[in-house]
Amino acid sequence: MTATHRPVVDPLSIAALDTERHVAAAGWDQAPRLFALVRTAGLLEREPQLRAGMSGSDLAPGALTAIEQEGLHQSTNLESVLGRVAWPDDVDGCAFAVERMVVPPDAERDLPADQDAAVTALTTHPDRRDVRLLVAVLRDGTSVCLLRQRAHDSDDAVATGPDLAPGLVAALRATFED
Repeated sequence: MTATHRPVVDPLSIAALDTERHVAAAGWDQAPRLFALVRTAGLLEREPQLRAGMSGSDLAPGALTAIEQEGLHQSTNLESVLGRVAWPDDVDGCAFAVERMVVPPDAERDLPADQDAAVTALTTHPDRRDVRLLVAVLRDGTSVCLLRQRAHDSDDAVATGPDLAPGLVAALRATFED
């Protein structure tokens, strides 16, 4: 059986992939990054000068443009930040990129009680894997998650799925609730 690759055609997935590549271009060990997703057609109505820098796929029907929100820092408590985010009506979705360390479940069983010692034990674990998650959601609840591993750091090795980070999907959806 051979694998078949279907082209990505839905605007949210295209925007998520483009945003993830943009984040990846800056390398690893980054602070979390938050992006507003807006319909490109509406953005160009407000900012027509941006059209010159866009390609054909940027101008496709339903296309989304990611606009980075400045000011997140590595030490920022993500739950606190996302709990305070509220988007204006002209924002159609958002994307959030964050790096995490993943270890097998058994690595967490015998951790030291001291928090600093536990962090050291996890960061030095031989099966530790560094990953970057990018989660994108639309106001209507549609979502896509992307996962890039540091050990397999290439655009063609990014995993995609609707529920790779269900907690983060829920937190981003909550930013659109009244």
